[in-house]
Amino acid sequence: MRTPTSLRSMRFSVWPDLSRPWAEVAAMADYAEASGWDGLYVYDHFMPHTPDDSVIDGPVLEGWTVLSALATRTSRLRLGTMVLGNLYRHPAVLASMAATLDHVCDGRLVLGIGAGWQANEHAAYGIPLPPPKERLDRLEEACEVLTALLGPGRTTFDGDHYRLADAVNEPKPVQDKIPLLVGGRGEKRTMRIAARWADEWNAWTSPETARHKAKVLDQHCADLGRDPATIVRSTQAVLHLDTDPARLPRDLDPHDRIPHVVGTPDRVAKIMAEYRDAGVDEFLVPDDAEIPWDQARDTLELFRAEVIPQLR
Repeated sequence: MRTPTSLRSMRFSVWPDLSRPWAEVAAMADYAEASGWDGLYVYDHFMPHTPDDSVIDGPVLEGWTVLSALATRTSRLRLGTMVLGNLYRHPAVLASMAATLDHVCDGRLVLGIGAGWQANEHAAYGIPLPPPKERLDRLEEACEVLTALLGPGRTTFDGDHYRLADAVNEPKPVQDKIPLLVGGRGEKRTMRIAARWADEWNAWTSPETARHKAKVLDQHCADLGRDPATIVRSTQAVLHLDTDPARLPRDLDPHDRIPHVVGTPDRVAKIMAEYRDAGVDEFLVPDDAEIPWDQARDTLELFRAEVIPQLR
């Protein structure tokens, strides 16, 4: 059974926008490390996303390289990927990358992976983007390959999409088990894959959606004979936080698929408590490169100083 919500202490992490210059991403990591945040996550994209999947110019730092650099710049933060596109790297290669980075960061890595979705990247780089079913089939096989290669011994695997023959992955990670995070909202396949293979599950949610998704994940665990308490649940939403209600947005689209958290510190703390009571263990605060870094830092600091203490 999961710990009662009233006894759980949520974790809070930052999620830099890699459209920022490296100096600003590094400054955000320095701030998070020094001020007591729990973790830092990076996304896995190579170009800006557009609703019509057209290819446009725009700076985007490569996520794994950034995370590797931040591993040598920090000593305390959990460092994770939110999430790697499975189609961009063979899981056997990724297993070696993950084990290596776990040594670089002294056992602080969270390995987040998803089925892949951003069509303009795949089209521009000539990377096949199969239909959703095949993507999910590949993701499930990749989770099995990663679990085996990051565990003891050698790995032989004969799947429909990946094949390994007596494969070696040395050195093994520093952690006894690198947490494998599966990201995605899909209830039929993605969340079942998480229930089967993941140590953590993540999706964008509102508190209401998080509560519903928790029940779905718990049911998949029951069907598979797994204790749902062994899966950490994390989520994120766009944050609008200010001490002055007059400066908060009032015209957000209620049908926006991306959830938003809006309010003064006390109001946002109540929303965070709703997430906690819905079963969320960790909340990520996404960054927006269109907001100047000093302003973004002020918002993060207001959240850290006046919201987080109410959830500890």
